[in-house]
Amino acid sequence: MSRLLYRSFSSYLREKFGQRVQKITLDAGLSCPHRDTDKKGGCIYCNVKGSGTGAHAAGVSLKEQIETQMALMHRRYKARFFIAYFQSYSNTYADVDTLKAIYDEILPYPEIVGLAIGTRPDCIDEEKLSLISSYTPERLVWLEYGLQSASDETLKRINRGHDVQTFIDAVELTAGYDLRICAHVILGLPGEGMEQYIDSAKLIADLPVTDLKLHLLYIIKGTPMEDLFRQGAYIPLTMDEYSEAVAYFIAHLRDDIVIQRITGDPHAEELVAPAWAMEKIQAREAIHEKMKQLDLYQGRYCSR
Repeated sequence: MSRLLYRSFSSYLREKFGQRVQKITLDAGLSCPHRDTDKKGGCIYCNVKGSGTGAHAAGVSLKEQIETQMALMHRRYKARFFIAYFQSYSNTYADVDTLKAIYDEILPYPEIVGLAIGTRPDCIDEEKLSLISSYTPERLVWLEYGLQSASDETLKRINRGHDVQTFIDAVELTAGYDLRICAHVILGLPGEGMEQYIDSAKLIADLPVTDLKLHLLYIIKGTPMEDLFRQGAYIPLTMDEYSEAVAYFIAHLRDDIVIQRITGDPHAEELVAPAWAMEKIQAREAIHEKMKQLDLYQGRYCSR
């Protein structure tokens, strides 16, 4: 029997729930401290939607978002179980009472078996973690922290607004609660190459991270990255380069980490480059083929 290339999210969910579980993405209308509080403009790859749908700005309530998306995913995939994913901006960037009112929107729906909260590592504390962990008796719950890179130099270059130690501190604090921890890493950031990618993988392997999302740095309209691209100061990774980067990254991870995503998922109307970022199936197949060619699999180069 051939070796599995990596521990996929879909297989993990099937093991836990015995059937397909589909994620629904929600926009709670929260903001980002990097744009709002410290007025530093946000990360250079992020647009005004904060990597979200813009549903809240369009006046769509959370209740409507939840019910519309569940109905759509049931029709499309016959899914009966769902994960509510608060994706847009930083979904712990508010007081606890506000956050509780937001998260409680999922409670009337027993078919929502999971709660995923995307945020920044500089937007968490024990009071918020206590609130979030209160949802675990009935649901699988995890926090998603954007690391993006294990290089402080890179984080400054992309105007990230926090350093690597902030991510480490958030992960270690969260590990004291009954919560899964998903790290986000972007491959192809300006000034980075294979050495930096592997450093990021090694850092994640050394921390109590349970899940990982890998993203391609694609360029979207209305961002400083678009300006760099137009000026010829940045060239996106090719599909082959990205596939190799992902292959080696995964090989340096612990084999128990669940790989939730291996590439990005841009909105077609926002994408500037590279065009292949829209070819999600082809990109996934290219990554799998590259891992087979290089005889790489999750955990190969991780001694933990």
